[in-house]
Amino acid sequence: MSKPLQGLRVIELGQLLAGPFAGCMLGYFGAEVIKIEPPGGDPIRNWREVKDGTSLWWRSLGRNKKCISLDLKTPEGRDIVRQLMKTADIVVENFRPGVLEAWNLDPANLQEDNPNLIYARISGYGQTGPYAEKPGFASACEAISGFRFVNGYPGEAPVRPNLSLGDTVSGLHAVIGILMALRAKDRAAEQGINGGQVVDVALYESMFNLLEAVIPEYDGAGVVRKPSGTTVTGIVPTNTYQCADGKFLVIGGNGDSIFTRLMQALGRADMAEDAKYTTNADRVTYEQEIDQVLASWCSSLPLDEAMSILESSRVPCGPVYSAVEMMDDEHFKYRGLFEQVEINGEPLKLPAMMPKLAGTPGGTDWPGPEVASHTDEILAGIGLDRATITALKSSGVVADSH
Repeated sequence: MSKPLQGLRVIELGQLLAGPFAGCMLGYFGAEVIKIEPPGGDPIRNWREVKDGTSLWWRSLGRNKKCISLDLKTPEGRDIVRQLMKTADIVVENFRPGVLEAWNLDPANLQEDNPNLIYARISGYGQTGPYAEKPGFASACEAISGFRFVNGYPGEAPVRPNLSLGDTVSGLHAVIGILMALRAKDRAAEQGINGGQVVDVALYESMFNLLEAVIPEYDGAGVVRKPSGTTVTGIVPTNTYQCADGKFLVIGGNGDSIFTRLMQALGRADMAEDAKYTTNADRVTYEQEIDQVLASWCSSLPLDEAMSILESSRVPCGPVYSAVEMMDDEHFKYRGLFEQVEINGEPLKLPAMMPKLAGTPGGTDWPGPEVASHTDEILAGIGLDRATITALKSSGVVADSH
């Protein structure tokens, strides 16, 4: 079966995570993604765990991409990009605002030659406004977005998850914006008009988008939501508890009928039947008391036994997994969450990408390739002959594959 985005060409400009994650998703679901890297390649090729000279992260993030390395500080390098963009349906870039304008690779210039081009721009603070030119790393953008403020424990420094959430969430927003722009372009084509447009994604805005009721609660009730440790403000009980074997269990017993079943499962029919715990609003008043009961019960049982009791009463719960438990879990395997590739003859598992499509699923065709590994194919595709390609490599405008 063909993949849903097959037939679309994407030019990926930029480095590290937000833009490349968007490109990774588009490629996973069938788009041809041409990744333009600086000389030496994307820095993420050397981040974290490196094996045989290349990071294992790159093998996942660079999957299904065709790679070419260009010196965009040269007119010749920029001209190659301009030629490629004439053939593209989508551009994904995450340079600091103004850089591509200085190189004449901005939407206004490129859409003159390609008026149907969808140009997705990812930056820290957006393409306009007082902060537009600020350096926009995910850590700082997560902070200003309000996301970090609600994470951690009261009275302590805000906590970040050990992931680059701002980048990944922004990449997801870019993909959503691109898909909406593609739909709008289809409608424009039905009317006989051009449908290119800019998708402007800001890291801080993508994280701001996750804040649920934080803004209306403050504006309408003057309430500032604050950090609440492992709980969620105003929802009881939902927390993480340590079991007798040292493993952690998350219990979500905040539905009214669920709470009744939860207390009965714990042997606390008195709490299940007590009117003071009937609704969530009631239970918020007694949050500490309820949490102490749950913590004491969990600490008396190993995780598997506690889960068995709760699941038999249809109480939502789940273990806190690391990579070790995920890769051993039969449900993860059954759902196809791991895809195996080969790197220099050795197997390597990569995470599958969601969502699952029954009729036109995505998939990994090849892992992240070596630097400049598709150079000749890409340049020949825009009409350059062998002598010209050789000259560009000799001049350093184009890197040769390793």
